[in-house]
Amino acid sequence: MEHQFQQLSPHILIMHAEHETDRPVLAAITGERRTLLMDAGNSPGHAELFCQELAKRGIKPPELLVLTHWHWDHSFGLSAWQAPVIAHEGTAEALAGLGGRSWSDEDLAELVLAGVLSEESAQHIRLEYGDAREITVMNPDIVFSGNIAMDLGGVTCELSHVGGDHSADSCFLYIREDNVLFLGDALGPSVYGGPRRYSSTSFLKLLGLAYGYNAQWYVESHGLPMSLAEFRADLAPWERLARIVDVFGHNRERVVQELKDYLQLEELPAGLLRGVEYFMAGSK
Repeated sequence: MEHQFQQLSPHILIMHAEHETDRPVLAAITGERRTLLMDAGNSPGHAELFCQELAKRGIKPPELLVLTHWHWDHSFGLSAWQAPVIAHEGTAEALAGLGGRSWSDEDLAELVLAGVLSEESAQHIRLEYGDAREITVMNPDIVFSGNIAMDLGGVTCELSHVGGDHSADSCFLYIREDNVLFLGDALGPSVYGGPRRYSSTSFLKLLGLAYGYNAQWYVESHGLPMSLAEFRADLAPWERLARIVDVFGHNRERVVQELKDYLQLEELPAGLLRGVEYFMAGSK
């Protein structure tokens, strides 16, 4: 399992996502006085790889850690870091409900049945941890509701609750001086508690918020960093799809035809066809 590291901007080092066991992007933001870590990793092993890279580069260990949302792949590495954890109140509530579990196959099956996890997440947990699943779920130290700003010394990090379909506690993290926006998974569909789904209204609201930052870099937790132009181009078909669904609701045939006409395609790519199903599920 090979990880890539990138100095994204003067104050930001990221470790790229890895998809085999659903490891999201991790980021270290370094100011004159302290370093902040975005997300904890999906396991202590994931966290340790980034910790080693920070030491190699002479970057001081994080003195603050923020979570973009509660999902296991972003939070189960918390026990590997010695730093106060800042998270939204919804994140704290979700993590508190996961304490004291065995994480056995039977336990994972129970969580899937309850809609707390998906079968895909359960499989990724099995792959990441193997048979000996010593998972320590930790609670945040500092809990906020709307937004919170952190001054690292010449670098300001703004963590803002935005919600959305993927997870109600989702947050954006904006690094003001570097003009970088970390989106977490906020733009993703819901993944737990039923079929994947998008609400067109919620998606368009989040997209408007993201565009409003006019950032130099946009970073989604399971993708590659994109410039503003790349981000807009990547999301344009999805934005159009959401606007079509806003008008035609659950009329799948009309939605598909309108999107084909807009894109001037005979057939939609597989990814967009999946997106149609997500929006259809969200419009019912």
